[in-house]
Amino acid sequence: MFIAYIVLAVIMSLLLVMSGVGKLRRDPRIVHSIHEVIGVPLRWLPWLAACEFAGAAGLLIGIVWWPLGVAAAIGVIAYFICASIAHMRVRDFKGLSGPLPILLFAVIVLVLRILSI
Repeated sequence: MFIAYIVLAVIMSLLLVMSGVGKLRRDPRIVHSIHEVIGVPLRWLPWLAACEFAGAAGLLIGIVWWPLGVAAAIGVIAYFICASIAHMRVRDFKGLSGPLPILLFAVIVLVLRILSI
C-alpha cells in the first residue's frame, strides 16, 4: 500500500503543479472555465494555484510524515469538491470533466495513505 501511495502521491502532485502553473500563466482554457463560465475573479487565480501547490507539497511531505499526507489529501479533496460545486452551481456539467476525476483520484490517494499508516 505504501508504494502505491508514493506512486499516486507523486502523480497527483504533478497534476496539481501543472494545474497551478496553468492558473499562474493564465492558460486560456483555464481562464475560460474558471473566470468566464464560473465567474471567479481573475485576482483569485494565484490563490487557487497556491492551494494546489500546497496540496502537492503536502502529499509529497506526507510520504515521510503521514499526518501531513492525510491533511493534504483532505485539503485537495475539499478544493475539488468546491470546484465541482462551482461548476454545478452554474449548470456547467460539461466542465465537471476537469475537477471530478481529480477529486476521485484524491480520494484514492487519501485511502491509500490511511491504509499505509
